[in-house]
Formats: sequence, C-alpha cells, structure tokens
Amino acid sequence: MRDLGFPISAFAYTQLLLLYRKTNRKKIPDVLLIMEKDNVKPTLLMYKILIDVKGHSRDIVGMEKVLENMKAESIVPDNALRAMIACHYIAAGFNTKAEKIMKEIENDCRRGNSDAWRFLLPLYATQGKVDDVKRVWKSFEASACIDDFVSAIKAWGKLGLVEEAETFFDKMAKKWEKIPTRCYNALLKVYANHGLLSKGKDLAKTMSEAGCWVGPLTWDALVKLFVKAGEVEKADSMQKAAAQKRNRPLYGSYITLLDKYAEMGDVHNAEKIFHRLRQENIEEM
Repeated sequence: MRDLGFPISAFAYTQLLLLYRKTNRKKIPDVLLIMEKDNVKPTLLMYKILIDVKGHSRDIVGMEKVLENMKAESIVPDNALRAMIACHYIAAGFNTKAEKIMKEIENDCRRGNSDAWRFLLPLYATQGKVDDVKRVWKSFEASACIDDFVSAIKAWGKLGLVEEAETFFDKMAKKWEKIPTRCYNALLKVYANHGLLSKGKDLAKTMSEAGCWVGPLTWDALVKLFVKAGEVEKADSMQKAAAQKRNRPLYGSYITLLDKYAEMGDVHNAEKIFHRLRQENIEEM
C-alpha cells in the first residue's frame, strides 16, 4: 500500500494487529512503532486487541498501562471492553479489581444501557455467584433478546447448572420461532463441558434438522463432547472432517485432542495433532 502511494489508515493497522494477534504477537510492538511514525492514533478496537493480548499473557501491569493510555486519549471503554478487562482480572486472581469494573457495568445498566446486562451474567458465573446471576437476569428478563438468553445459557453452564441452561434454551426456542446457530452452540458447549454425550448428540441432530450452519464453534464443542465421553478416535475424525471442509478448526479443538492423547500416553497421535496444528499455523487467541 505504501509503495503504491495509498495512505495507511487506522483500519489497515487494525488488520495487521488482528493478523499478528493470531500468528506472531512479538511483531505487535513493531506495528505500534510504525503507527507512531505515521502519526496514526489507535482506535477503540485497536486498544481492545492490545488489552486482550496483554490479558491473555497475564501481563496485568501491561494491560493497565494500555488502559491508561487509552483514557489519556479520551477514548471511553465500552461495556464489551470493560467485561474483557474484568474477565482477565478474574483469571489472574484480581477479584477486587474485577468487581469494581462489574459495578461500573451495573451502573451503566441502571442508566438504561440495555446491552450491559448480558456482559455481567458470565462474569458473575465465573466467580460462582449464583444469586447474582439470578438477580441480574431478573432485572432485565422482560426485555431480554436472543443474545441475552445465550449469555444466560453460558452462565448457567459455567455454574454447572445444566438443567437451568436447558430451561433457558427452551424458553428462547418458544419465544422465537427460528433461533440462530450460536444459540445451539451455547447449549452444545454446556453439554460438552459436562460430558453429556447423549444430550449433545440429540442437540446436534436437532441442529441438522433445523438447517443450522456447522462452523468452527460447533465442531469445537463436538470434539470436546466426544473426548470427554472417551471416544477420542471419533473426536479426531470429526476434527479432520472439519479441516477438510475448509472449516478452519479452533486452536482449542487441537489442544483438547493433544492433551487427551498425552494423557493416554499416545505419543504417535499426539505428534500428529501437533503437526496438524503447525501446518494450519493456528495460535491461541
């Protein structure tokens, strides 16, 4: 683009950051230096990428530094970013800092920002706070949309309350005649995480009958489902099938199989999975 004389926009740099987040995070500082030379100011999306990278690497000090820089540029974090930061705090054991941000999100909810509620459900669930999940849901149940129900299903799954997740899925299916694939994926992941093979198979069949698109998230849930049930060969063949259909499998799908083969002491198949992972050039998000 530069050689052709095109101006290098924030959008172009965002695409570079997204690319390096997947393939080579060590190159991200180089991109930021070039941005500075080109006098390109980071956008909210760029800050989200940088904060997420720092959070995933458990560099909380670095994450907070990026957040300070963002605020210095008068860019206000939205609720999606706040929730991301809270999630990284929880994962790193900084629960007090997470709770402070969650209170900010709740205050935003009370000011009428309807999309804020759905971010709170999985955060409270991660902390094991059943009563808070119930309280938050009750606050906006009357106006809940599909994505709110999906968030609730994920939250109940994290809390290990599978029947509650199923109840919410059924309510959603009754409220809307046709629900998108992501709704099925949410419940399928709950079944996968709890090793409920029979229920997972039934749901996958229902998805097929409903004409749902089977993408990487669905394949990932199915791979985990069969691994948890002890059907590793079946899970492996499904993952291969997904790759052959040009349905690029998630990093987590490979790691699920790799960990299981390692646990079984199956070095040969573990090496094959590792080779496929490198071949696809997939890195953790």
